[in-house]
Amino acid sequence: MTNMDSQPSAEAITYSQNSSSERTRFEAATILREGKTGVKSMRPFIGPALIASIAYIDPGNFATNVQAGASFGYKLLWVVVFANLAAMLFQSLSAKIGIVTGKNLAELSRDRFSKPVNLVLWMLSEIAAMATDLAEFLGATIAFNLLFGIPLLWGTVLTGIITYIFLLVQDRGFRPIEIAIGVFIAFTGVCFIAELAIVKPDWADVGRHIVTPFIGGKDSLVLIVGIIGATVMPHAIFLHSALTQDRVLTKTASERKNLIRWSNIEVIVALTFAGLINLSMVIMAATAFHDGIHNDVASIETAYLTLTPILGAAAGTIFVVALLASGIASSVVGTMAGQVVIQGFIKIRIPLLLRRLITMIPAFIVIRLGYDTTKVLVFSQVVLSLVLPVPLILLLTFSSDSKLMGEFKIKRPAFYIACALTSVILVFNMILVVQQAS
Repeated sequence: MTNMDSQPSAEAITYSQNSSSERTRFEAATILREGKTGVKSMRPFIGPALIASIAYIDPGNFATNVQAGASFGYKLLWVVVFANLAAMLFQSLSAKIGIVTGKNLAELSRDRFSKPVNLVLWMLSEIAAMATDLAEFLGATIAFNLLFGIPLLWGTVLTGIITYIFLLVQDRGFRPIEIAIGVFIAFTGVCFIAELAIVKPDWADVGRHIVTPFIGGKDSLVLIVGIIGATVMPHAIFLHSALTQDRVLTKTASERKNLIRWSNIEVIVALTFAGLINLSMVIMAATAFHDGIHNDVASIETAYLTLTPILGAAAGTIFVVALLASGIASSVVGTMAGQVVIQGFIKIRIPLLLRRLITMIPAFIVIRLGYDTTKVLVFSQVVLSLVLPVPLILLLTFSSDSKLMGEFKIKRPAFYIACALTSVILVFNMILVVQQAS
């Protein structure tokens, strides 16, 4: 069943009271109705993939990418490319499901499966959401500590307050939060462009390792799975379907087809930019630290302290400012995804402030017990990779359902590619579990 005749939800009606969101919705509907094309026509469709893409450049990426570059140089760049291409396919499928059905993945799961099954799926997805929020909180907290000397516990409180303020922007509609997240992403991108200009990498070597797979041993495998977990993220897949489910309401199959086309274009653009930022992180760490002297840099704090004497104060400061922007923005998006997961699977609505307080607890525990924050960041990404099969299997199940998707059912070639990518991720996960258990 598609959303051809669907009516605006309560959330959509709230959005219509805001001028920027309603104007964006009206412009998008006009473009779809008139069949317009061209770069200028893309503007009102930019938003959902932009928000989802912040998950691909969160502090977990900083941690895994710094370790990957410092320990193995450019050798794991191919993993970033692989994970990013996989993410494009999965995010486009998630967006399409929201557009076609008018529901998100968690809601469809609640409709399709029994209560016990949904409870298990929710618990696994909630673990992923908590691991995500842990990484994002720790990243911003570390940045506050390094930049301003704020103690980690107080940095956690400050991060919670700032992200809560940004989350309140949602009450004004979808457009303000999309713009805010877009500014954070652009700022992070500019920071890493500046970093690359400072470190001056060997671009020929970079190009070779982008297309040359390297597996290595146990240590590199942990980072490979961590990079995949930090790139193809469960909460981003759940959230994307929610962001598109009632953002632009379509009246005909033709309009829906055009909306899906615009959505796919936005996914490619947004995730290409996020992928380039990820590549820049690894390249920066590889160029600065993989020299036989500093290749044991294994934490964000050490990376910052090492960058300053090697490349100057500007390089270290830029790195941490980018981390701060990433941590705050991704924490906002992580909380949004957590709301989607719990409301979708078990139909419980938790007040925003309460959920923000609950998701701060793991970060408080980690800091209070004195754990190595970067190791926890990397571990959180491995957890995400282990939980990742849940949304991927749901994605494949619903997108290939003829009754649900109708003419928009996933085509066989894309379905086989998605199955193959899911299988590769599962194999990496199983190898990691076996190695960690041995």
